[in-house]
Amino acid sequence: MNSKFERPQHSFKRDFNNQRMISMKKYIIAFLMAGVMFLNNSCKDFLDQVPDDILTTDRIFDSKDYVNQYLANIYANIPNELMQRYTNSDHSGPWIAASDEAMYNWDFNYANNLNQSTWSATDWDVSAYWSDWYKSIRNATDFISKIDKANPAEVNAIERARFKAEARALRALYYYWLVRMYGPVPIINKVLAPDAPLSELNIPRNTFDECISFIVEQLDSAYTDLPLVPANEEYGRITKGIVKAYKTQALMLSASPLFNGNTDMASLVNKDGTALISQTYNAGKWKLAADAAKAFIDEFVPGVYDLYTENNADPFVAAYLSCRNVVLVNWNKEWIFARSNSGVYNWHDGTPLHVGYTTNVQGYGALGVTQKMVDAYFMSNGLPIDKTSEYRATGFSDYKAPFDVKARRTYNPWTNREPRFYVGVTYNNSYWLYQGNNSREVITVMEFSGNSGRSQSSSDVSPTGYTVRKNIAVTWNDRGALLLRLGQVFLDYAEALNEYDPGNLNILVYLNKIRTRAGVPAYGSGAGQIPLAANQEAVRTAIHRERQVELSFESVRYFDCHRWKIAEVTDNAPVTGLNMYGNGDDFYKFTTITGRTFRERDYLWPVPNDEILKNNLLVQNPGW
Repeated sequence: MNSKFERPQHSFKRDFNNQRMISMKKYIIAFLMAGVMFLNNSCKDFLDQVPDDILTTDRIFDSKDYVNQYLANIYANIPNELMQRYTNSDHSGPWIAASDEAMYNWDFNYANNLNQSTWSATDWDVSAYWSDWYKSIRNATDFISKIDKANPAEVNAIERARFKAEARALRALYYYWLVRMYGPVPIINKVLAPDAPLSELNIPRNTFDECISFIVEQLDSAYTDLPLVPANEEYGRITKGIVKAYKTQALMLSASPLFNGNTDMASLVNKDGTALISQTYNAGKWKLAADAAKAFIDEFVPGVYDLYTENNADPFVAAYLSCRNVVLVNWNKEWIFARSNSGVYNWHDGTPLHVGYTTNVQGYGALGVTQKMVDAYFMSNGLPIDKTSEYRATGFSDYKAPFDVKARRTYNPWTNREPRFYVGVTYNNSYWLYQGNNSREVITVMEFSGNSGRSQSSSDVSPTGYTVRKNIAVTWNDRGALLLRLGQVFLDYAEALNEYDPGNLNILVYLNKIRTRAGVPAYGSGAGQIPLAANQEAVRTAIHRERQVELSFESVRYFDCHRWKIAEVTDNAPVTGLNMYGNGDDFYKFTTITGRTFRERDYLWPVPNDEILKNNLLVQNPGW
């Protein structure tokens, strides 16, 4: 991590660090007035600092240390998407392998259940997010209700206001993550006593529009008392920029086809007949999203955030380094929000087996890129592979990739591709990112008899003949787990503008900022630019394609395909790749790896069955 973002002394980030999954010293905080018991397996360092005796609510708010620890506990359930091998580890999701970007070779990964539509409302994975995020919401609500009574000798008025704003923003984020998965949910903004009558505990779902309004109002309310940059450089804490960026995310979700006039959700109604998703399309929702994105850009760019870039004498290499390291360099200027000091499984999932080399370059390599994703990347001239004569579908050439030290024999479909392709995909006979202390070149060979082929293992190899290369660091040490960056907000703005004001000049301005950083020609009518049909549908297709490539393997594609309501197409087709049982030319034969099934019900996660049983006003999502 860049040293200017490090704090060697005790800090909030150490309270927030929650990686060690084994041998936790367990402590319990009892909040007698609230009737709550916390034992959060994902906040180890926080719990390790709590004394052995039982703490009452009064004592918690007597001490600034305890207040900080309570707040750290609320942060603890922020998802860490570097842990997706074991779904729900640190609240990670199945998002990368459950999209059309990739698949795991391991049957135990929960993404396989989604991909075959064999999941159930009774599954632990379905209930864990709901349960844990509602616990965090309750904790945040309890904190908000009591922080003003904190000991003024320990917590001054400015700190009380900031802490309350952090808790309020966190509560909004947990609701955002819930509605993104489950659709409309019950909004609970008061602490329910354990002995409350059943009439208070039976709570219906709010409408989706009510949920978004609550999230936006809470984020707006938190903004005033939050810092522009993290206090004491404690990166990972909520700031003004974070709440404004997530306001954009919530409004983008609200404007998208899944929740904006989706008549397929007409049957989703409460027991009193209240429709939970509006059946009337409202283009004004896109304007709200565009306005929120523009407000964020106007306030924070480039002063607080900016696109990450690196320099190199070779512009192609510079673009490659910029797109590779934007997700690797902790807390660089493009990062808006991330989960600090997070554990890492993805290193092993993306690093090939590399039998015969030292262990520091040996992974499991079981997260395979789909052929569809490989084909989605542009050529170096900025055109899709099916729109240019530069793409050659067969044969081999000597080609020097931007990560390589020399030219080597490369399958022609992988030559002359845009820089982001080389960031995202490890392909056969490619130079590995980090050579370790090996005395010979570490070259990934995924053919059947290769060092990362099926002759070496039936499980710890790619299922498709490619592995995910993006976001694979030098080591598997704890690091920041990126959740949102500026590039996504730029693309949000372009998308929202195109939906309500097609032809607006800012659409191509912000789309082209992304392409220029990526080292591909911009769209436009100028010299060296790529003409783009001046109609809304063509621009929409270009924006969707740009998001697919720019945000690949960042846990965005799954939600994009769902909110656009195209997952019934993108996620309902066979997965193809290369022939992992072949050597030589046989390896390069396109092969169907597995089929996938997507049903209409799969657009929303089911409400956990145990919640339906406990709350007779809670209705289930359609199809479940």
